[in-house]
Amino acid sequence: MRFSTPPKRILIELNKTNSLLRDLLNNDFSNVHVNNQEFADNIKAYIADIAPSKVKIVKQYKGKDGIFERFGVNKQIKTLFGKKVPLGNGGYLIIEHTEAMHVIDVNSGNRKGADGQESNALATNIEAAKEIARVLQLRDMGGIICVDFIDMHDRSNNKALFEKMKEFMKSDRAKHNILPPSKFGVIEITRQRVKPETDIKTAELCPTCKGTGEVQASILFAEEIEANLNFLIEKKKEKDISLIVHPYIHSYFTSGTISRQFKWFLKHKKWIPVRALTTNHLLEYSFVRKNGKKIKI
Repeated sequence: MRFSTPPKRILIELNKTNSLLRDLLNNDFSNVHVNNQEFADNIKAYIADIAPSKVKIVKQYKGKDGIFERFGVNKQIKTLFGKKVPLGNGGYLIIEHTEAMHVIDVNSGNRKGADGQESNALATNIEAAKEIARVLQLRDMGGIICVDFIDMHDRSNNKALFEKMKEFMKSDRAKHNILPPSKFGVIEITRQRVKPETDIKTAELCPTCKGTGEVQASILFAEEIEANLNFLIEKKKEKDISLIVHPYIHSYFTSGTISRQFKWFLKHKKWIPVRALTTNHLLEYSFVRKNGKKIKI
């Protein structure tokens, strides 16, 4: 027993990151950004085995803002998982979940076509079909999905929409079936759910007003920030600090020929960067040092 060989691991399942790369990596990938050195090295080693020519696309992200904020992922999540999903040319989808099925309503919104209502409806419907195929996969919506497209009177347009819907769904690895548009313009889709449906709540309860609809006067809030800024610079002798605020407050401090930010420069003889962060609520702010650490006030 003293000289026996202990058991050794001969096979291990890939981690989630490498599994995704195994299934999804193709020539469309131009960059893979990672905000962790260990993960970056692991991904490079894996890609070196399966696609050596793609190793250079792996880049470590070292920016001050969060990686999701920098590449717009937070915005994409809030846009895609909400009840209302906007389309690129002014239209939008309304997605409702019921006990028995999912219902998707396609609306043209403020989109206007130069070639008449029928061509405008077809263009909006095709754009919506492409987004719906994407939404079904990202949310992993299963069961019966009824899509109420904009009514079209030309049968050839309905046929073209049906063919496009099938084309956009080809990349979906879940088993699915698509029925032609009914006489009411509804396309029914049955789709097998691969995993539990992703349901991300995008509606936010205002953490400031707690639903009352009233918040601190903006001018008083601005003065509070400026008072704390003066304290940090003049009393605590902080250097190289930045202010992080909600985008609306960012605009208030930075807009105009002689902005408040410029007045700070004249007063303190140093430029105070103001950064907008969409995950901040309206009256949330913080001061950070050059290394990214928050400053306690």
